[in-house]
Amino acid sequence: MSHNTNQEPSGLKDDAHAASVIPESIANGVDEDVAEPNRRLFTGWQFLLFAALAIAYSSFHLISLNVYPMETWSFRIVHIAGALILGYGLFAGARFADDDHQASSDWIKWVSYALLIPAAYTLAQVFLMQQTLSGGAMRIDPNIENWHYGYPLMATTAAAIAVSWFYRQARHRFNPADLVLMVCALASAGYLLMAYNTNIRMSTGTSFAPSGLSWAAIAGSLLILELTRRVAGLALVVISAVFLAYVFVGPYLPGFLGYPGLSLQRFFSQVYTDAGILGPTTAVSSTYIILFIIFAAFLQASKVGDYFVNFAFAAAGRARGGPAKVSIFASGLMGMINGTSAGNVVSTGSLTIPLMKKVGYPARSAGAIEAAASTGGQIMPPIMGAGAFIMAEVTGIPYTEIALAAVIPAILYFASIYFMVDFEAARKGMRGMRKDEIPLFSKLIKQVYLFAPIIILIVALFMGYSVIRAGTLATASAAVVSWLSPHKMGIRSILKALQLAGTMSIQIIAVCACAGLIVGVISLTGVGARFSSLLLGLAGVSQLLALVFAMLISILLGMGMPTTAAYAVAASVVAPGLINIGIEPLVAHFFVFYFAVVSAITPPVALASYAAAGISGDNPMGTSVASFKIGLAAFIVPFMFFYSPAMLMEGSPMQILRVGVTATLGIVLLSGMVQAWFFGPVNAWQRVLMLVGAMFMIYGGIYTDVLGLAIGIVLFAMQRKLHGSGNKTAQAG
Repeated sequence: MSHNTNQEPSGLKDDAHAASVIPESIANGVDEDVAEPNRRLFTGWQFLLFAALAIAYSSFHLISLNVYPMETWSFRIVHIAGALILGYGLFAGARFADDDHQASSDWIKWVSYALLIPAAYTLAQVFLMQQTLSGGAMRIDPNIENWHYGYPLMATTAAAIAVSWFYRQARHRFNPADLVLMVCALASAGYLLMAYNTNIRMSTGTSFAPSGLSWAAIAGSLLILELTRRVAGLALVVISAVFLAYVFVGPYLPGFLGYPGLSLQRFFSQVYTDAGILGPTTAVSSTYIILFIIFAAFLQASKVGDYFVNFAFAAAGRARGGPAKVSIFASGLMGMINGTSAGNVVSTGSLTIPLMKKVGYPARSAGAIEAAASTGGQIMPPIMGAGAFIMAEVTGIPYTEIALAAVIPAILYFASIYFMVDFEAARKGMRGMRKDEIPLFSKLIKQVYLFAPIIILIVALFMGYSVIRAGTLATASAAVVSWLSPHKMGIRSILKALQLAGTMSIQIIAVCACAGLIVGVISLTGVGARFSSLLLGLAGVSQLLALVFAMLISILLGMGMPTTAAYAVAASVVAPGLINIGIEPLVAHFFVFYFAVVSAITPPVALASYAAAGISGDNPMGTSVASFKIGLAAFIVPFMFFYSPAMLMEGSPMQILRVGVTATLGIVLLSGMVQAWFFGPVNAWQRVLMLVGAMFMIYGGIYTDVLGLAIGIVLFAMQRKLHGSGNKTAQAG
């Protein structure tokens, strides 16, 4: 990633000369694909092979979603299997060999090649079993399923995963242990495709289910867990392992956690169906998410990401604390599309964090602002990362209704960060960026047509087009619009975008499949219903207590998880309980969604904050505490969904307008309270008064709004009287 701040040359005096060095662009490559530490970087024929696989994978989805639809379960199985094959090819299970770490011994390589024999044998057995069923047999001999398919597949998968943990080699080399895992993924998916396209499908979850179904599901689950570890870290894998352990230890647990129990065969023959792994999370990742990843890749190929950031710099760079305000706009735009808070921090933060430090923000504040802004991208309509699509899938509420409901909460969140940033800049006397440090707005406004794909997407959705049709239309428009810009997309660029989409999709698909495993445990064991009864009991004491408990569970489940997985799991455990205590489904799911999102900036495990700390060079825990403070509004606003549904567009136009305006004013007071600044320094008792006024206005009742406004007016008058005349600089910006 490169960026150019174009420092003013020494001796430069006159404005005419200054104008001549105004940079055309301050951001170059903010949306380029960042290679993860364990991603292989192939060359030669290996690069061509995996590029072709990634292009084929992306193209398969575009064709299946728009031209030749597949049977639903089969489509989802191929979707997961393709991600496993690509994922094991591109992501290593151990560190690469370098100056500090030697390459592995030859014996590991030969063990890996030896494991290819049983892996290939199980794959061959799938073809033989398919022929048997095609010949008229009702089912396969159990001995063949166990001894010639199940046991070899399980042993080979487990052994290859273990070997891959210790197999260290150069970054551009492929690993035979991972080739074994790719073959095992084919063998597992092949059996499931064969079984689900016959009468065997009807036996899932019963004692009549063939044992091969359980073996294929166990191997598939192991492969999903290992790929999730490689692309998303251990947090989600550990949570999945705890839930899986619950299936078998649950019958021995006391109290509300106990349940009658499930056998290994009954659980695993059902978990790889639409009750679990092939359920809502994979339904969304195989349709909406993959489609919007392709859309994002097309925007990247046409350099729209660079334009977004340059546009933000031109629009807000000269305001006080300019780069921080740019971070808010740019991260909101980028985060809305790319679907991961931490990934967005890495892409835009690499540019904005150093620039924030340059104008006077401490490293901790710079990292915290970027983390909070990137997290906000996940709640920014119309795309909202991918959470809006999962919410639509889980609740059955139309997507457009969800996107509209998200407008006021998103405005409140970004207003909160904006005023936090503005008040901190005023308190510390920070400058904006100079005219010669940012691109000319007058030049960038001429390329405003680059926003067309997103506008087309929004218009198509609200005209009633399906999400898939609207997403495909927006993707095609990105290629067409590129022909009006310097970065025209030809065949080569389109293939590169499809390749990039295939690679980018691996993490989110693995995470969604892994979340599906947890959702399967919740639905098949009934633990979600027991949490619902617990919330119902708490609500009998106090509804606020039930909401606080739901908040804590949502944040706890979301710690260390990407947004989509965090929301999917929390929606299965917490949302039904909230609905049972009388909360509207839309309100309940938005409540859970918000806290799943902000878990990325909630200590002690805050992925977005940790990513920002890595760029800013500050302490990760300190950065997460600071980002929690900056994103404070996101921890208050969800409670107001319950007390004031007008925040989610539930009510008359006048109610919605009143709540939106007063809540925004409340957010301004809340930001001033946190930063101890309004129009000048604020003392302790004024901060308490600001907090009371903020809570009154955010609450949304007519009487509390009036009281809050009265407090705000009094504080405003006092501050203007004390600081109005002598603080001109602080009010600029």
